[in-house]
This record gives sequence, C-alpha cells and structure tokens, in this order.
Amino acid sequence: MPEYKRILVADHPDDDRIRSINLDNPERNNVLDERMVLELYAAIEDADREADVDGILLGTTAETFCAGADLTEIKEHDVEDGGRFLTGYFEMMDLLRETGKPVVAAVEGNCVAGGNELVNACDLIVAGESARFGQPEVLVGSTAAGGALQMLPLIVGEKRAREILLTGDLLTAEEAERYGLINRVVADDEVAAESLALLQQVLNRNSPQAYRVMKNVLKTWTNLSMIHSEMARDMTANVWASDEFRERAEEFLGDGDFTPRSFSGTRPKEL
Repeated sequence: MPEYKRILVADHPDDDRIRSINLDNPERNNVLDERMVLELYAAIEDADREADVDGILLGTTAETFCAGADLTEIKEHDVEDGGRFLTGYFEMMDLLRETGKPVVAAVEGNCVAGGNELVNACDLIVAGESARFGQPEVLVGSTAAGGALQMLPLIVGEKRAREILLTGDLLTAEEAERYGLINRVVADDEVAAESLALLQQVLNRNSPQAYRVMKNVLKTWTNLSMIHSEMARDMTANVWASDEFRERAEEFLGDGDFTPRSFSGTRPKEL
C-alpha cells in the first residue's frame, strides 16, 4: 500500500475481506484538505482494484468524524486552485458511489459540511447517538455545492434540505435517521461492531453481480443531481476567491463571532 499521512488504511482485523479506511488527522478535526482528498481517492481506488477486497468500511480515529473542507487551505486558493481542488473532490466522491464493492460509513462525532457529503456518497451509514450532521457552509460563506445542495433535496425532501442548508443548524443522529439522511443510530460504543456487522451481512448474503448493477442504476439519481457539477465547481471556486468568504473564514477561525452583512436582491435596479 502507498504511505498515507492523513488516513489509516488496513485490512480489517476481524475480516480480511474488508478494507478499513480511517480518517486520521485528529489535530485538525479530520478536515478535508487537498492531501486527504487525494489519499482517499487512492485508497478507494486500490480497494476497488484489489481482488481480495470485497467491501470498504469508512471510519475515523478521531473524536470528530470530519469537519469538512480545510478553511485554512481554501481561503488561500485563487479561482484556479479552488477549481482543481473541487475537481479532485468530485472525482473522489464519484468513485465512492461507483465502486461495485459495498461501502459502509461508521460515523462517530461531528460529521459536517464536506464530511456529511462524504458519508452520503457511501452506500450505508451507521452513526453513534452523539454524532451530529449538517451543512454549516452558509455560516462561513461557502456554498455546500460539493454535493449537498444537489443531493439533499433528493435524500430528505426539499423543505428539510432548505432548513439544513439555509440555517446551517446541525441535526442530532436521531433527527438524521428520522429524516432519512442516515440508516442506523446505535450507542456510541457500538458503532464499530454494528457497521462491521452490517457490511458482513451484505457480503455474506448478497449477489455481488446484482449488488453492482443495482448500485449503478441507483447512481442515476446522483448523476441527475450532479449534472451541472462543473458549473457548481466554478461558481464555488469564485466564491472561495471572494473577499466576503475570506473575511468570514478568518472570523470563524478566530473568535467565531461573525460580522452581520447586508443581503442583496437579484432584480435589476429601477429607472
């Protein structure tokens, strides 16, 4: 296996058919910086290619599952850098959705912004009762156009998606399960066992060929939702290069006290 710096990759100690991929940058709350995105792509691609790997278990070594994109990094991006980052991000997410091998996410701690998009690219999600989910990008001036804007109305319905996206409020694990955002909620100390058992159930009982075909047909909905991903990429890259985003990112990384700003309309000015 390649040498990774942001993730831990190994065959599962209790089932060598399963490749464990754990986010492992705890001092940064597992933010999705460029290196982690590229490492995740490489690890998922390796698992997809290896004949001895039947399933993938995505987890974490930290108290926070994933805090989303690395604001420290992206606030320094120009438009071209932002576009390249998002291209890699979209490709990694698409690989998760496309691999014919079952992918289960085991979520412990906060799973927000890009983290929430990441686990929703997995087939199934098991979460601990103290986990939190949401898309708080609107608070820091980003867009949630890495998949949440496109996919959440399909997953939870438009009105619930609007509330999640336009308020930035986080959901409890129980609320996320009730909304249909995740599959199962268990006690925090049961996440590892429950997610492993769920993945093993799929591997032990299901037809690999049928699973792969069904997953690919289900991806039709993702493809429809993400049909304008290049436009979302370019619009978000421009947002990241704006003064407003950089100011709000600095405020968030500082004391977290945002300066209120005026909201503008969209209509042409009157004569």
